[in-house]
Amino acid sequence: MKRSCYSTAARAALLAILAAAAATTTAATVAMSPDVREALRWVVTTKDNGGVPFIVIDKRNARAWVYDAQAQAIGSSPVLLGLAQGDDSVPGIGERPIEDIAPQERTTPAGRFVIEPGRNMNGEDIFWVDYDAAVSMHRVRTHNARERRLQRLASADVSDNRISYGCINVPVGFYDNVIQPAFGQTRGVVYVLPETRPVRTLFRLSQDIAAGAASTAAPLGGSPVASPAARPATFKAPGI
Repeated sequence: MKRSCYSTAARAALLAILAAAAATTTAATVAMSPDVREALRWVVTTKDNGGVPFIVIDKRNARAWVYDAQAQAIGSSPVLLGLAQGDDSVPGIGERPIEDIAPQERTTPAGRFVIEPGRNMNGEDIFWVDYDAAVSMHRVRTHNARERRLQRLASADVSDNRISYGCINVPVGFYDNVIQPAFGQTRGVVYVLPETRPVRTLFRLSQDIAAGAASTAAPLGGSPVASPAARPATFKAPGI
């Protein structure tokens, strides 16, 4: 019989967290994907979030899952993501005028990022996900009626959720009632799961869990416990 690498207490804690997450999604009639379960298991096991709240972005299903510092579920919501499929940003894209970004370049990068609050050029509060690539998380933008962003959020077809230039658009109510209270006064981590490669490849899940590692995640986007580098209060692009 294979011996588990978890202690009885650790197994109980992990099962409790997964059960609570499953109960939350059942109430919302939304199933948690295997990738999200695997990422959550990894975060809990390695304590990679460093004792701060975190978000798992499931790009394949266009959904955000939000957890507090103890990995207890806070909420889940559909989100809008970059128009183009892909897990990497085009080099230098954050320095280019937004009108020069081609449709095939509008990706939401996968990785592990330390989010930090900021403001765009319109004075709106946002959370930077990847500052250098000009990727942020913000309230859904509805200024272009032809894009039908609110309808896309309400659609059951996840392909409808691909419309942005790479930023993560969140329903206004979810942003104000879940994201802002959870991350407005503290650092946080965002795990953006890949869509073109296995989640294990990005987070080294199988190796870390098998070894019972304390925290050996690939340094994608920075450390969850280190203070992010100072950023200007605004950025040249409004972020959409």
